[in-house]
Amino acid sequence: MRVLAAPGDAERAERLREILDGLIEINGDVPIIVEGKRDAAALRILGFEGEIITLHRGQNLYDFSEQMICSYEKMVLLLDWDEKGDQMTRSMEESLKGYFEEFRFFRDTIRILCQKDIKDIEAIPTLLRRLEGIAGKSGPGPEF
Repeated sequence: MRVLAAPGDAERAERLREILDGLIEINGDVPIIVEGKRDAAALRILGFEGEIITLHRGQNLYDFSEQMICSYEKMVLLLDWDEKGDQMTRSMEESLKGYFEEFRFFRDTIRILCQKDIKDIEAIPTLLRRLEGIAGKSGPGPEF
């Protein structure tokens, strides 16, 4: 079923898809760090097939960051842009200097494209469907 999209929504959806497609390509070689399981599930719905690491695994941020530095040369920080996510991002940026900066653009751009509607990664598939004017879509066609 199609729903009416607001003017500009199609362009915003197209830009968001472009950013996500670029991030999907990078994720083939570089892990993405998200806050929790629902964020990881949302990325899978959107077509991400690479490594997605959830932050909430019982470790403090320092130990988690140390483990990431020992395991990976690069990583993408894709935490929510609510107050908690912003605070964790700032903390992790300190401890992961030199490992994530070239990918900062993705979170910043996704945040700009989404922040007036949502504040977390897990809501992106629903927002994207709304922006594209698709509700309760079934049958053949592009999948998220």
